[in-house]
Amino acid sequence: MGEYMRIYLDNCCYNRPYDDQSQMRIHQEAEAKLYIQDMVSCGQLELVTSFMLDYENEKNRNVLNRNRIGQFMRENESYYVGNESYQIIEGGAMTIMKTGIKQKDAFHIASAIYAECAYFLTTDDRLLKYENDNILIVTPCEFIRRLEAD
Repeated sequence: MGEYMRIYLDNCCYNRPYDDQSQMRIHQEAEAKLYIQDMVSCGQLELVTSFMLDYENEKNRNVLNRNRIGQFMRENESYYVGNESYQIIEGGAMTIMKTGIKQKDAFHIASAIYAECAYFLTTDDRLLKYENDNILIVTPCEFIRRLEAD
């Protein structure tokens, strides 16, 4: 991994470690997300965050989780897609929504594309089916497999 790679984690990735860990898939995705989080903290990956992530995180009813996620994003973001980019992001999101992707998810993907991320990480099965020529959409586990293959 010569140059820094930009990644964007959606809200479900940030919350995965707080989900019920009794299912193997959830447990593996949580462990992978925490591994990726460590790579971000060590400066091996560039983390992109956005106004949409802030918006969704603020709706988290668990105050402790909301604060932990918000703190991690603030302390580790390399690039922030802010409200000043809203019109551009909205245009991209509208195109993405035409494929059946829901509005918030479309705004996340459009933000990641705008920030020139190489990867969009999600645990949402519906989003994993969406394909876009500008970004790879993968689970945290798949992302690690791809990194290790390089």
